[in-house]
Amino acid sequence: MEESNSNNHMANNVARAIVAALDWNSTPGARKDSVSFLESIKTGDVRILASTSFVLVKRDWSSEIRLHAFKMLQHLVRLRWEELSPTERRNFASAAVELMAEIANSCEEWALKSQTAALVAEIVRREGLELWKELLPSLVSLSSQGPIQAELVSMTLRWLPEDITVHNEDLEGDRRRLLLRGLTESLPEMLPLLYTLLERHFGSALSEVSRQQLEIAKQHAATVTATLNAVNSYAEWAPLQDLAKYGIIYGCGVMLSSPDFRLHACEFFKLVSQRKRPGDASASEFDSAMRNIFQVMMNVSGDILCKTGSSSGVLDESEFEFAEYICESMVSLGSFNFQCISGDNNILSLYLQQMLGFFQHFKLALHYQSLLFWLVLMRDLMSKPKVTSHLADGSAFNSAGFSSGQRLVKKEKVFSGNSLSPGALEFWSDDFEGKGDFSQYRSKLTELMRLVASFKPLIAGAKISERILSLIKSIPNSQIPVQDLAVMESMQVALENVTNAIFDGSNGYEGGNSEVHKALCRIFEDLLQQLLSLKWTEPTLVEILGHYLDALGPFLKYFPDAVGGVINKLFELLMSIPFAVKDPSVSSARHARLQICTSFIRIAKAADKSVSTPYERNSRYHGIYAKRGFSASW
Repeated sequence: MEESNSNNHMANNVARAIVAALDWNSTPGARKDSVSFLESIKTGDVRILASTSFVLVKRDWSSEIRLHAFKMLQHLVRLRWEELSPTERRNFASAAVELMAEIANSCEEWALKSQTAALVAEIVRREGLELWKELLPSLVSLSSQGPIQAELVSMTLRWLPEDITVHNEDLEGDRRRLLLRGLTESLPEMLPLLYTLLERHFGSALSEVSRQQLEIAKQHAATVTATLNAVNSYAEWAPLQDLAKYGIIYGCGVMLSSPDFRLHACEFFKLVSQRKRPGDASASEFDSAMRNIFQVMMNVSGDILCKTGSSSGVLDESEFEFAEYICESMVSLGSFNFQCISGDNNILSLYLQQMLGFFQHFKLALHYQSLLFWLVLMRDLMSKPKVTSHLADGSAFNSAGFSSGQRLVKKEKVFSGNSLSPGALEFWSDDFEGKGDFSQYRSKLTELMRLVASFKPLIAGAKISERILSLIKSIPNSQIPVQDLAVMESMQVALENVTNAIFDGSNGYEGGNSEVHKALCRIFEDLLQQLLSLKWTEPTLVEILGHYLDALGPFLKYFPDAVGGVINKLFELLMSIPFAVKDPSVSSARHARLQICTSFIRIAKAADKSVSTPYERNSRYHGIYAKRGFSASW
């Protein structure tokens, strides 16, 4: 009796100190004294610390006092656990589990439930596998008593592996390895429990909603969320074959169909999709599980692309967020585990088509995420040419490279307020800019174009030529619309990257008498002839045409017979630009002249000696321009 009174007296003193320390209306001196007193309790007799804290976590006290008491208990377990005897530690653990049963009440705050679960998990991490084996049956039994109890158990399972996934300086390497080994040995019990909780309470939530029992449905939904959070804490390290064997992959796949839980399930797939293939005997089981994950994600991404791939009017904010998560996981799957599906042409083809769908998506964020996958894949393919036979068709690669050109519209052109020719494509996003990604975006996009052009030069050359000729034919004789002008400028960048990739001298396509060489020659000669035949005189169009001609510089280096016609055309364009302008500093005519002069220089460098003869033939133009007052500094 006397000991009980002493405990209550100490608890009252500690409670008053907690209130004073947290109350900003207290005087500075009172707060300082309270903090000092609380520190003396934490560093004093460990048994007084334990007994007092257990009193203060009871329902009789306010939430702020109870939360602080939980922190004191966790402090004891983390830093002073060894000061207790083995019997005291077992009694402490039993009291913590009993506390879970007491706090499993719908009136209790979530923070208190979470702190209770965190305390039990901390005890298990400190005491080790033997205690966990003793506690697990009690936790399984508790989880079957109702949704609130199950939620607490799931919270505990979620906190258990924290020291594996999050670095904790208080946990030495040997103890961390022991914890990992102990939890791994317990997976055959824990993973089936998590699957059971997921299945049971997801079904119960749907059932209660259908019966209009919304409060009970919320309790079951909270348990599903807690269980998914627990599952995610194992996704980074638990053997993938175990996650498949005990139904976790399947269960999380089902959750993707629920708007209430799909983002939590997405987190699971985001984590497992980045897992790397083991080098031991379990590799085949890993591959099988990973192919299962591919199938789950492809089923969902197929639905997303079917609903949102063609129109910007059907993708609300929640759907877009979901699509981002799915696309991110699809990118990780292809970047880290492409080998798991590379031998199955059906799955491989479908996967590449879906990744192309994301790449061509009107939402910039989805397009950019998938760009990262295509870069990884193309770099790998270019470094391992012998493993590309099963990708010989290459249609998805060609489409990816061709689609890149449509996205190269400059930022300032996007803000003109016009709807650009490619349709509903999103060229700019404030959210995208805020992440700092746009500064690297164009360089990644142009790198992809060069890689695709090197991988499939004939199709890349044909596609870029076809697109440019189509744009040229669509331009009216009158003033070119601003939106078409922006697209024309973007395709010039695409042409430059394609020609540089094909004719840089590194892949053998640029010379000789091979069929590839002859076909490339025909493609670019046809494009060049069409460009040379244009009768554009409007300065803006002249500037664009100059860009296109000097973009063909690498081609002209290996096909010198075409240089003369280009030089003649440049002089012709230069003569067509009006000289008399009111404000040369801002005139389109001045910009066009500068571009043509730049084109002379770039083509001279690219074509090397081939440019001298046609340049001399056009020396008559020098005199004409000299009479107009121009010099070499045009």
